Amino acid sequence: MGNYNKITEQASLYDHLENMSTADLLSNINKEDQKVAMAVEGVIPEITALVNALIPRFDKGGRLFYIGAGTSGRLGILDASEIPPTFGMPHDRVIGIIAGGDGAIRKAVEFAEDNTMQAWQDLKAFQINDNDVVVGIAASGTTPYVLGGIADAKANGLLTAGITNNPGSPLATEADISIAIEVGPEFVTGSTRMKSGTSQKLVLNMISTALMIKIGRVKGNKMVDMQLSNIKLVDRGTRYLVEALNLTYTDAEKALKKYGSVREAIRALSS
Repeated sequence: MGNYNKITEQASLYDHLENMSTADLLSNINKEDQKVAMAVEGVIPEITALVNALIPRFDKGGRLFYIGAGTSGRLGILDASEIPPTFGMPHDRVIGIIAGGDGAIRKAVEFAEDNTMQAWQDLKAFQINDNDVVVGIAASGTTPYVLGGIADAKANGLLTAGITNNPGSPLATEADISIAIEVGPEFVTGSTRMKSGTSQKLVLNMISTALMIKIGRVKGNKMVDMQLSNIKLVDRGTRYLVEALNLTYTDAEKALKKYGSVREAIRALSS
């Protein structure tokens, strides 16, 4: 696993951090963060390939699985957990799995990421099939849990992708679609929760948002299928209807509550 240049472990471009003022620390972290979006721009072709491959599989009932350990696993779960409230999709269409189980979301589980067999066991619990897509997330590109899951998914005929911050890493090499985001060394050497994690979050946003738009969960630029689970979201949906149907706020709110979603209200009142 060490026969390539592991960028995520390279020494920080800054030193003597403990001697910096607070303002200098924050300014220098921000300078490094500004590199992230440009690095993500460089992998848009690979993200495009993944989204375009997801669309027909999703249309057949397939699902998107994220697998990861530590920060990477948590970011996958975060992205998956936002799909039902934002786009009104069932919770079992985009699924995040973390090494060590749900308890690892809050507290690290020692050595969970070192088990090469566990990811496939975790995936099999969902009756995984060849319409599903498995995306492994690992800044290092060497996490055994993720590599094992990707290898087993491929062996069982599933499409796989890898999100990593080390081009040339085993994950970048083994996954069918390699999304290798080169953000450079971290501000604190090896602390991949920083730029690497930020880049992964941006890519996950892009994958799931583009997929949801392409399968019809957005109308114009509005979240017409969002769950109306709090006052803020009811207000947002009401304002969408005011704009779309030229209703008063009161009438729009009544329509939203009657039909249950922006999409259904527009469909009923436009016909």
